[in-house]
Amino acid sequence: MNTLEIKVTKYGEIEAVELSGPLVLGIPVNNLRQKIDNLTAHGANQFVFNLTGVNRMDSSGIGLLVMIMSSTKDAGGALKLVNPSKQVTQTLKMCNLLPLFEVFSEEQQAISSFTKS
Repeated sequence: MNTLEIKVTKYGEIEAVELSGPLVLGIPVNNLRQKIDNLTAHGANQFVFNLTGVNRMDSSGIGLLVMIMSSTKDAGGALKLVNPSKQVTQTLKMCNLLPLFEVFSEEQQAISSFTKS
């Protein structure tokens, strides 16, 4: 199965985005980019990406995460990651990008971390 499922739940100002499937070049990355562009166009800048269901991520998936993270930071928000798989974590580590992201094991922790800042 090569489709990425994207489910967005809103918690106040925070968009919790649950991803399931591969975050790879082509349709999956394009769909996520469109979804996030649409949310940011409506003023959203606080995102929690639940990556529990992401089984694969390539360089374009990583590039998209970095792009979303930097554009949300520029807008005064943040992107936080929840429970990335071993493969995703290793990929981010290999690119020395893991330290750029706040990573949480539970979605609720990531959501409540926004109110503390």
